[in-house]
Amino acid sequence: MSKVAVVFWSGTGNTQAMAEAVADGAREKGADVSLIEAGSFSADMVADYEGIAFGCPAMGDEVLEEDEFEPMFTAVEGSLTGKKVGLFGSYGWGDCQWMRDWEERCSNAGITLAADSVTANDAPDDDAVAACKELGAALA
Repeated sequence: MSKVAVVFWSGTGNTQAMAEAVADGAREKGADVSLIEAGSFSADMVADYEGIAFGCPAMGDEVLEEDEFEPMFTAVEGSLTGKKVGLFGSYGWGDCQWMRDWEERCSNAGITLAADSVTANDAPDDDAVAACKELGAALA
């Protein structure tokens, strides 16, 4: 059984709903899943998981949340090479530039994404929930 972490930050509950769908998708494939808020995840935990999904909404000028999520991701990104990694998050404006920037950041750090990233405009609709479940399955 593979171990998957779903690490997220959510201000309104939209990204948390996505995190729960990612976790459900991984569980449906038989993975042992840990749902972890960003402030509780650290670089020394990366080795415990075969797959890790990171979820963060677009904030401010289409950037990752800066107080908890960004510092955590900066601390762990150097440890993610060779791991199954996925990205997801919600947004309320813009055109998902924050996700494209995040994907490029991962690529530049040598992180290979296991599946297409998932975005949802505000609360995840049925299509976004299904895509989140597929992301979870890809990490399992």
